[in-house]
Amino acid sequence: MSLFTRMIVGMLPLVPKPIVGFVAKRYVAGVKLENAIDVIRQLDREGACATLDILGESVTDRGKAEWFTQQYIGLFETIKTHNLFSTVSVKPTMLGLNIDEGLCRANLDLIAATAKAQGNTVCIDMEDRTTTDFTLSSYRELLARYGSVTTVLQARMHRTLSDIDSLPGDGASVRLCKGIYLEPRSVAWTEYHTIRRAYVSALEKLLSRGIFTGIATHDEYLVQEAFALLDHYRVPREKYEFQMLLGVDPGLRRLVIGLGHRLRVYVPFGKEWYAYSTRRLRENPDIGRHVVRAFFGLR
Repeated sequence: MSLFTRMIVGMLPLVPKPIVGFVAKRYVAGVKLENAIDVIRQLDREGACATLDILGESVTDRGKAEWFTQQYIGLFETIKTHNLFSTVSVKPTMLGLNIDEGLCRANLDLIAATAKAQGNTVCIDMEDRTTTDFTLSSYRELLARYGSVTTVLQARMHRTLSDIDSLPGDGASVRLCKGIYLEPRSVAWTEYHTIRRAYVSALEKLLSRGIFTGIATHDEYLVQEAFALLDHYRVPREKYEFQMLLGVDPGLRRLVIGLGHRLRVYVPFGKEWYAYSTRRLRENPDIGRHVVRAFFGLR
């Protein structure tokens, strides 16, 4: 990260919340579920599907974790009622992982059971390195019990290739991303081109094993590499999809869809938009620069 980029990232906490909200609303569907429904319908008109996520993480109150669990359970009925082409994504720390592992497992079980009953799927998102073992063990248990569960692997983690080896041989489904958490070099690759190479290696291993893969990237180079691997392994269209974040490179999104590939967009909504938005701005210094310039009244 350059000195200028570090300066941009460091200044974000000083920027007034309304300015962050104005620039970052491209990443968030809105505060209300109705806002997210409207976004999903627009994506459907583009030819994209979605995964819905309620914003929030690192919950430390048991009642709040249980409340979020019920909100997620309600999403499946909403998706069915409105005939939306959408799955659901959840974060373990939002469901009580930082309070009690048993509580989180119980909440995940309720959500996975609801997903199966509604003919839908839930993705257990990956968070930082402290949650990886729990997330993958919960995924394996719930996949065996319900079959309507996916999870996420982060290419930058040193352990990812061995984690692919430990995936179930039948019915496994994962989203592969670079990874957004800033982990120490002892557990994760930190150099840009190394992370890219690690992504390609992990993707090739997943596709060669016939595991359904959500190819989650906004990196045009990695999209092209994915096209080449899909062609090389003759992967059928029903065994993969591309995935992107709401508001990030819609031009590339339309290109992928236009070439006939299924693409799913991560659609977050909710009151906890600020923490999510500032994290996205830190990842994307170009957008962060726009925020800082707006703060100083520059065009």
